[in-house]
Amino acid sequence: MNNKLAVAALVVSLSAIAADRSDILKSYALNDGSTVHVFKDGKMAVENPFGRAVSVKEGQVLEAKDGTRITMKGNEVARLDHLLNVDRRGH
Repeated sequence: MNNKLAVAALVVSLSAIAADRSDILKSYALNDGSTVHVFKDGKMAVENPFGRAVSVKEGQVLEAKDGTRITMKGNEVARLDHLLNVDRRGH
């Protein structure tokens, strides 16, 4: 029984480590009020103006507020959703 409890505690602590926002390398504010986040592995995810992760097709060109054009690589919706909501879900 103690082994199962120790394994469960380890899984919960590893989940908290995996949800670390330090995985986001850079974020860019977009013209429409959204934010594109670039992860360390180069993949991207978009957060809408209301703080929710939204799907954007890979290859879509996004325009930053400074006029920079960013081509979407990947579509890490679930990954960003987890990061944005980890505090609310208690994980």
